[in-house]
Amino acid sequence: MHRLAGWFGHGADDAARTLEAMLAACNVGRPPHTHAESALGLAASQALAVTDDLAAVIAGRPRFAEGLLSGPAAATALLDLWRKHGRDTPKHLTGSYALAIVDRRARGVFLALDRIGAERLCFAASPRGVVFSSQADMVTAHPAVGRTLDPQGLFNYLYFFQVPAPGSIFQGVEKLLPAQWAWCQDGQVSRGFHWALHYRDEPRDDFEAQRERFHEILRASVGRARGDEEVSAFLSGGTDSSTVCGLLREQAGRARTFSIGFDANGFDEIEYVRIAARRYGLDSQEYYLQQADVMEAIPVIARHYDEPFANESAVPTYFCAKLAAAEGFKVMLAGDGGDEIFGGNERYAKQKVFERYFLVPDALRKGLLEPLVNLPGLSALGLVRKAQSYIRQANIPLPERMESYNFIYRQPLDEMFDGGFLGQVDAALPAALLKEVYDRADSDSFINRMLHLDIKFTLADNDLRKVNGMTEAAGIEVRYPLLDDAMMDFSGEVPPDWKVRGQYLRWFFKKALTGFLPDEIINKSKHGFGLPFGVWAREYAPLRERVEDRLSDLKKRAILRPDYIDLVRNEHMTGHATYFGRSIWLMLALEEWLAERGL
Repeated sequence: MHRLAGWFGHGADDAARTLEAMLAACNVGRPPHTHAESALGLAASQALAVTDDLAAVIAGRPRFAEGLLSGPAAATALLDLWRKHGRDTPKHLTGSYALAIVDRRARGVFLALDRIGAERLCFAASPRGVVFSSQADMVTAHPAVGRTLDPQGLFNYLYFFQVPAPGSIFQGVEKLLPAQWAWCQDGQVSRGFHWALHYRDEPRDDFEAQRERFHEILRASVGRARGDEEVSAFLSGGTDSSTVCGLLREQAGRARTFSIGFDANGFDEIEYVRIAARRYGLDSQEYYLQQADVMEAIPVIARHYDEPFANESAVPTYFCAKLAAAEGFKVMLAGDGGDEIFGGNERYAKQKVFERYFLVPDALRKGLLEPLVNLPGLSALGLVRKAQSYIRQANIPLPERMESYNFIYRQPLDEMFDGGFLGQVDAALPAALLKEVYDRADSDSFINRMLHLDIKFTLADNDLRKVNGMTEAAGIEVRYPLLDDAMMDFSGEVPPDWKVRGQYLRWFFKKALTGFLPDEIINKSKHGFGLPFGVWAREYAPLRERVEDRLSDLKKRAILRPDYIDLVRNEHMTGHATYFGRSIWLMLALEEWLAERGL
């Protein structure tokens, strides 16, 4: 992720010093391009342009009509677009970017984020002005904002394992959604979207033609991500990373890849890494993560993320990026995104089973099946109990049904949260956030709507934040070929039954790459870049002791009830270590983040 920061209004006695304080809030040195005066402070790690009435900053890898631009040329091109197109400016940009345009004549600030949220943009607006930055803690470092924790942000973190946009962990600080713009003027904020992924719901019968298009777009996407630089790549052994690494080898003549293994049953996928390495002739380096490595990574995670973040696979991501950095690489390619645009997550197939229930006519469902299975005494029969459970879950509408597993709603909230804390939050807000994105999808297909939901919550809010944060901590820039603009547009043209065919996930992607990907990788069960934290936190004494210390501190914060924390910890130590380990990591990451900032 690239940095930018600035404000309009909110005059400061020493604007330059305030700007540097904002950058120092997240341990960032002063970028090469800065501008500061009494009512305007701007900094960007890539591009800055200032005229009499306009100022602009843009960060990331934006593509203009002229191609990929950086430095002052990018900021100058951005101002030219603003003069011609105003708020439609982002429609003339592709690539990854976060931008801010200060229009001093109109006394307003325009903010916009790229289509998939590869970059980030946070802001705080009031009648006295607007402060904006690529990080929430940069915004709070401005004296006009402050860093008061938001109880709703804390609740959302515990629900989602991160704080999803548009909220933040700080009161008064908002985040832009992917493809969103905001115009801030006199304390009023208007918002809109400059792009939406258009989904095709209708079936297709031109597989061969689409397969050829897919291969062309795929190769072009990898080529754009690679550029003219020497790049390396993550290799997990899954379909996405293997595809990216294979094409990198094809285009560059060689490919240096980095992989993480685990000496723990059910977590290690190095055998698939080696299959891909042999198939494509990759120059592959492996590292087996050790228990002590988790201890090293915990403070890095707490320090580097601007909000509490509890995706535990940040640990292997960090060490994988460190391997590349140690060999002098500055850029890595990552395979994130394939599941969320081509239908690879298991919940898509699971929800398809429940949606079939609504193929039964209403009169039969409501008039016969449901009354029959709910007759007194029949619940003692195992088959009937299963039918009752199926009908009960099917009748929960999407997307709420997808969250039925969420541990927050598996016990009464007043038994989990401190009463005073619970009184300050809207427990229904997470469901409303999910529904807004699900309903906003340009599709009537529940498969496409779930994909649209995951592009926002699984990718932008979670996986991209994980990879961006940990690669940056290791001194690496990361790029995502499968999330290239052309690939995103193409994915929308792939119909739902080509994404999830029956119970077969990613049908089109896998069939189109048959012969290029090894069969073993195409047919492997989905795994992910997990971490055996739950097991290690029970077996490894230093990690176990750190968990105990942090949970003891968390009990004093009046967020979660102390007896609930004890209950989860006891279940973790005596029951299913991996399952309850996720909750332990969630609580540990929160306390580590709060303690790091003295909050």
